[in-house]
Amino acid sequence: MSEPALAPRNAFHGVVAVWIASLVTAIVLGVVLPEQARVTWLLIAFGAMVLLAFAVQLAYGRAQGFIVRVAGSVVGALVVMGLVSAVFGLAALPAAL
Repeated sequence: MSEPALAPRNAFHGVVAVWIASLVTAIVLGVVLPEQARVTWLLIAFGAMVLLAFAVQLAYGRAQGFIVRVAGSVVGALVVMGLVSAVFGLAALPAAL
C-alpha cells in the first residue's frame, strides 16, 4: 500500500526569508560603512542574496515553480536593497550641501 503524500511546505516563506536577509544586510552595511564604500558592498551583498535565494529554494526540494520562486526572491531583494540604499543616499544629501 502506498503512503499518502504529505502537504508540501509553503514556498513563500523562503522568498520572504531572502527579502528579510537583504533588508538586514542593507541596513547593517549602510550604518557600518562610510559613504564611499556603500555602493560596492551593496553590490557584493546583492550577489550574496542571489546565491542565498538559490540555496533556499534548492533546500526546499521541489522543482515545480523553482524559477518563479528564485526570481521573486531576487527581484524582491533588489527592490528592498534599492529602497534602503535610496534612503541612505537621501540621508547623506544634506551633509553634502
